Amino acid sequence: MKTLNLHCDYIKFKALKPAIKTIEEIAPNQILEGESKECLVVLIAIEKGDGVKLIPQLLESIKKIASEVKTSNIVLYPYAHLSSNLGSPSLAIQILNETAKQLLNFKITQAPFGYYKSFELKVKGHPLSELSREIKGEDSEEIKDISDEQRKQLLRTISKSKLDTTKLAENDHRIIGGKMDLWSFNNVAPGMVFWHAKGLHVKNKLIEFWREIHRADGYEEISTPQVMDRKLWEVSGHWSKYGENNFLTQYEKRDFIVKPMNCPGGMLVYKTSPKTYKDLPLRVGEIGTVHRVELSGTLGGLFRVIQFTQDDAHIFCTEDQLEKEVQKIINLINKTFNQFGLEFDHVELSTRPEKRVGEEAVWDLAEATLEKILKKSGMKFTVNKGDGAFYGPKIDFHLKDSLDRTWQCSTIQLDMALPERFELEYTDDKANPKRPIMLHRVIYGSLERFIGIITEHFNGKFPLWLSPNQIKVMTLNDDANEYAQKIYQDLFQEGFRVELNDKSESMNKKAREAQIQRFNYLITVGEEEMKQNKIAVKKRDAKEIRTMTLEEFKEILKQEITSKQL
Repeated sequence: MKTLNLHCDYIKFKALKPAIKTIEEIAPNQILEGESKECLVVLIAIEKGDGVKLIPQLLESIKKIASEVKTSNIVLYPYAHLSSNLGSPSLAIQILNETAKQLLNFKITQAPFGYYKSFELKVKGHPLSELSREIKGEDSEEIKDISDEQRKQLLRTISKSKLDTTKLAENDHRIIGGKMDLWSFNNVAPGMVFWHAKGLHVKNKLIEFWREIHRADGYEEISTPQVMDRKLWEVSGHWSKYGENNFLTQYEKRDFIVKPMNCPGGMLVYKTSPKTYKDLPLRVGEIGTVHRVELSGTLGGLFRVIQFTQDDAHIFCTEDQLEKEVQKIINLINKTFNQFGLEFDHVELSTRPEKRVGEEAVWDLAEATLEKILKKSGMKFTVNKGDGAFYGPKIDFHLKDSLDRTWQCSTIQLDMALPERFELEYTDDKANPKRPIMLHRVIYGSLERFIGIITEHFNGKFPLWLSPNQIKVMTLNDDANEYAQKIYQDLFQEGFRVELNDKSESMNKKAREAQIQRFNYLITVGEEEMKQNKIAVKKRDAKEIRTMTLEEFKEILKQEITSKQL
């Protein structure tokens, strides 16, 4: 792209006739005649290889020269004579129009593209009145393949991270995860989980359960972008408060943030359409991947990570609906954790801090409502005065893990900041604009942390509906291999998590390996089972071995999965 920048007393131009036959089709409604005074005239030629990625550089060049010559009047004048290597008309029009659109705080005049024009101008006679520029993409560093020796050295550097297990309890999720082939960690991605197929199965089952109970409770699910402009986080207030905890990247010289939380994206979704009191309460959930900078020394397995999955939801409601909505959330939290046989160690109600936003009347209502509901539900709780968030009071639910550590998982927060900062509104029954009350809540919290907790809670012995290792089919001898293969295929086609071990190994070794993998059921087949067309079934941790038909066994499995037995 080439430009000639002329600081002029004036310019007058007039389109005479089209230079491109189809110009009126590809660029309709152009201004064909105009003038400007005390202006910077930018003669522009768009060349082959140019693209919209050059617009930020073009803008920077124009703004810099305009500042130097002290003018706010810009004339964008397409001028093909600056180059013999012109780009396509459609690309040139796109670049010119987008440049004009992004030159904020300037008075822009655009000369028509694709016409023969007459023009008259008077250039000022100072040293900066005539400046030529060539704008091109930054030269990229030549990318060369590494040598074989360099590759081997790098491979050694990024090889599988070693976990020191000497100080870990036997039921630590990091040990169990390794033995069961659930997940791993590597220094190429500190604080981020490599989900293996079996571990991802557990995570996906938890998400399926989450979707099932939330759909029944009237929630809609959304998904928001992973990378968003810094401006969004400045509006939300997260940039000024947590800027150092964010991962930054750039696109077209704009600062972007890798999403540290789901909330601001949810606010934009709310604003996409007008809302009335009839739309409330509006319950919107998102299972989103977020990233937050953590010091490497604080990272620990699934409990403290940089990349994690958060099950956020926002409930937009009126004051009259607040109490009922909080109670519904508490019921949902209890339902979720009862499903896993988990009990809360303690519950905390945190009240208004010294520095806060929002009206005192709303704080009074919020705190009184949360306390009233906790008392009504019979839950034991403590009050942490002054420990609420700056945007509202909150209820935190703490779990104690198998090592007597406590973790905050679920939380209910009344957020008075984001609806105000994003100017969220709904109209009441008299068509008056109102600000909705917004509840922000999570159930699992971090899915990674929750999976770590239940892995240790169950000692890797997941209930059948959640288990990545449901059934192991084992042969007593090689003669049973064909029969075992049929059993395996039947169960696999039914959708069960089943594996087959028909190796020529001792039964003790096969059973020991299956026990390490925490399979829910072990099936053994041999000569006797083939004769009867049955299978021998042993449930995990049970001593009894039962003989039954495959159909009888499948019915047991289906009932256990449907009821989500522990």
